[in-house]
Amino acid sequence: MKRKVWVITGVAVLAFGGVLSLFEDEPDKASAESAKPTTTAAQDAKPSTSAPEPSSAIPSPDAAQTAALIRALNAIDPGLAAKEDRAVDRSRNVCLDVKGGKDAGTVQSNAKARFEGGTVPSLTDDQAADIVTAVKSSFCN
Repeated sequence: MKRKVWVITGVAVLAFGGVLSLFEDEPDKASAESAKPTTTAAQDAKPSTSAPEPSSAIPSPDAAQTAALIRALNAIDPGLAAKEDRAVDRSRNVCLDVKGGKDAGTVQSNAKARFEGGTVPSLTDDQAADIVTAVKSSFCN
């Protein structure tokens, strides 16, 4: 009999807690409005005629640099540049590692991981080093 009472009490407590949690998740309007950021007069005074900032800090090759990059990747392994857009994206991330000051071993390891798979199931460490060299020489100075 005592066991039955404890089970019923436990179920009731859990049900009550569940109902209460439904009401706690809704933020009240007053706190939501006070959490909104406000602009300052200095921010409002800025002219809006300036060009928009780039969406990414990752360097991007122009058309000539892209052609040089694709030629270099094809020389390493034709599968590396099978999908040019993907190869350029991966190369941009390699460049980001270089510009970010990562050590040469990490940059090479990351390049290998980025370019392996799909049309190129595996790469050697020398090929990964060649990829880094191709990225640096084509657009990531």
